[in-house]
Amino acid sequence: MTAELVRGQNHPLPQTRLEIRVSAGHPVVACATCSDPHGAVRDEWIAHPGAPTLPGIEVSRRATEAPRFTVDLDAVPEAVHQVNVLLALPQGAGGPAHFGATAAPFVVVTGQDDAELASFTITGLDAETALVAVELYRRQGAWKVRAVGQGYAGGLAELLADQGLRKARETATAVQETVAVRIPRAEPAQLRTSAADGAYTRPATSRPNPTPGSNPTPGSNQAPGLNQTPGPNQTAGPDATLAPGPDATLRDGLSAAGAASSQPTPTPDAPQPPGGPINYAHPRRQSVAPPSPPPAAAPARPGQPAPPVAGDATGWSMEERLYNQVWGMFEDLARSVAAYRSAVDFAESRLDQELDQVLSDPRSRIGGTGDAAREAARAKCEELTDRARQALDRDLAQLTAESEVVEPALPPAFARWDNPAWHAYRVPMEIPMALRLGDLQLPESPELRIPFLVRLPLERGLWVDSGRSGSEAAIVLDEAQLRRLALDCAVAHAARLLAVYPPGEFTVHVIDPAGTAAPSLAPLVGSGALAGPPAAGAQGVSDMLAKLTQRVDLVTMAVRGGAADSLPPDLDTAEQLLIVNDFPHGFDDRAVTQLRYLADEGPAVGVHLLMVADREDASAYGPVLDPLWRSLLRITPVPDDHLADPWVRHAWTYEPLTVPPGSAVLRQVLDQVVAARRSWRR
Repeated sequence: MTAELVRGQNHPLPQTRLEIRVSAGHPVVACATCSDPHGAVRDEWIAHPGAPTLPGIEVSRRATEAPRFTVDLDAVPEAVHQVNVLLALPQGAGGPAHFGATAAPFVVVTGQDDAELASFTITGLDAETALVAVELYRRQGAWKVRAVGQGYAGGLAELLADQGLRKARETATAVQETVAVRIPRAEPAQLRTSAADGAYTRPATSRPNPTPGSNPTPGSNQAPGLNQTPGPNQTAGPDATLAPGPDATLRDGLSAAGAASSQPTPTPDAPQPPGGPINYAHPRRQSVAPPSPPPAAAPARPGQPAPPVAGDATGWSMEERLYNQVWGMFEDLARSVAAYRSAVDFAESRLDQELDQVLSDPRSRIGGTGDAAREAARAKCEELTDRARQALDRDLAQLTAESEVVEPALPPAFARWDNPAWHAYRVPMEIPMALRLGDLQLPESPELRIPFLVRLPLERGLWVDSGRSGSEAAIVLDEAQLRRLALDCAVAHAARLLAVYPPGEFTVHVIDPAGTAAPSLAPLVGSGALAGPPAAGAQGVSDMLAKLTQRVDLVTMAVRGGAADSLPPDLDTAEQLLIVNDFPHGFDDRAVTQLRYLADEGPAVGVHLLMVADREDASAYGPVLDPLWRSLLRITPVPDDHLADPWVRHAWTYEPLTVPPGSAVLRQVLDQVVAARRSWRR
C-alpha cells in the first residue's frame, strides 16, 4: 500500500533497491547529493546530468518531464548518511520561470518489484526554481524516506550552497550548461494537436483575481499536521481530507491536495477589467498537457467568456482531470469569498476610522458639517461593499457555470446518488483515486456546492456524529431521528465504498450490540453485501474486534518483515470496513482499547472504522477517548459548518449525500456488487 506523505513525514523503506520517479509536466533537471552524519556534502558527492552516477545512485542524463532516480542503498558508501533528491528548472529553456507557475511535482518511490512504497505531491511552491524533493536517510541501521519539499528562489546554486557545497555556483552553472544543449526545442507545429499521436497542449491561462485590491491569497510552505485537506480533502491535491472538529483543516494530496500553511503568498493574477474575456483555467492547473484534448466547446462570441469545459485541468486520465478541476473550484471559491470578506472588513474599518475622525474634530460638532461627513463615510463604505459583492457575484457566476458542466460529467465515485452515472453503473475493475463523501458550501453562496472528495484508500476512519450539534438542521430533529439519519448516512457511505472497489477487494462488517440498526442496515443485509450477520451483544462485539485486531497484527508483522507470502491462506486480504453502531453500548474496557488500536493502526493495513456515535454517550470515559475522536474524520447526517480550510480558515458547511426518496438506486448498485463478487469467486 502506498504511503501518501506530507511535508516532514517519513516512512520506512522495506527495500534497498529503489526507483524514484518524478512527474513534473515540464522539463526539470534531476540531481542527487549525499551528505555525512553532520549534513556536509563533499564536492564529489553530487550526481547530475553531466556526471549522472555515484556509487549506488544514478540520475537522468537530460532535463525531462519525468526524470528517474535509480538507487541501490546497499551500494551507497558507509560514510553517506543521507541521499537528497533535487529538482531544478533548466535556465533559458522557454519553460516556466518558477515552480509556482506549474502544476505541483509528484514524486513516487517504488521498490524492485515496481510496487509503490511512498508518494509525495510537492504543493505550495511559488517563486522557487530549485527544491529538495525527498531525502533517504539512515536511522538505527535502517533506511527511511522523508518528504521535504524545500524550495529555493535562488535556484540550484543557492540550494547547493545551503547544503555546504564549496563550489556551489560553479557546479550549478556547469549543470545548467550541460542540460541546455540536451533540451528538445519544440517547433510551433509541435505545440498544436497532432493527429498522429493525439498530443495536446493547452495555452497557459489563469483565472482573474477575484477582487481588486484584496489581500494576498494564503499560500503554502508546510503541510498541516494530521490528514488535513478537502478538498474537496492530503490536498488537499489534490489529495484531500478534512480533520474533525472546529479546528479542522484540509490536506492536499485530493492529495491530494494542496498542502497548507499560514504564510501568505502574493496572488499571481492581475485584476481583470469588467467585460473582458474570462479564462476558466486555474493558475495551478495550466502547465501539464493532458494526454488527450478535453471535449470541444462551442466558440464564444466576441466579448463573451469562453464556456467552461469538464476536465479542464491537468491529468493523465479524465478521472484525474476532473479530480483536479474540483479541487481547483474549491480553491477558487475559498479565494473569492476570502477576498470579498477582506474587502468588507476593510470598508467597515475605514468607516470606523472616518467616523472617529469626525467625532474627534470639534468643528464637526457644530452645524451640518459633521452629519455630511458621516453620510459621506457611510456612502463610501456602501460603495466599497457593493463593488466587492459585484466582484464576488461575477466569480460565483463563473464557478456556478463550471459546476453545472462538471457535475454531470463526474464518474460514480465522484457523483451524487441522483446522478445518471449511477443508472449506468458497472462494477469497476480498478480502485478510483477518490470518493465523494458529501458537498461543501459557504454562506455567501449556499446554492453553489463543491464535491467533498477524499483520496482512496482511506487514510483515516469516519465518524458519523449522531449527537445534537449546534446546526439549525439538528436542532429541529429529536434524538431518535438524528440516530436514524446517521445510520442511513453510514450505510450509504458503506454502499458507495463497496460500489467503487473491484469485486472481492472490499469487505464490510457491522457491530450492532442492541440490534437497533436493523431498518437502516436492510439494504446491506438484504443484498448479501455484508461479510456476515451484524455482531450483536457483548460477545459478538468481542469476537468481531478480536478477529480484526488479529488481522491487523498479522498483516503489520508481514509487511514489516517483508514476508507477505507467509500470511495464512484463509486470511481475507481485501480492504475491511467495520461499521460500529451505538458505541459504547456493549463495549467493555478491552473492547474500547481494541477499537482505539484499530483506529490508529488499521488504516495502514487496510482496516477502516465507520463509527455512528454520539460523543456525549461516551463521556464517562473522559479524555481516554479523545485520541479516538481526533483520529476519525467527523461528518454529520445533517448540514453542519464544522469543517475549515487551511488557507483562510473558512467555516465550510458539510452536507451529506442522500439517496433520493423512493429511489431504488442503492439496492440496485448493491445487487450488482454482490453478483459481481459471486461471479469473481467462481
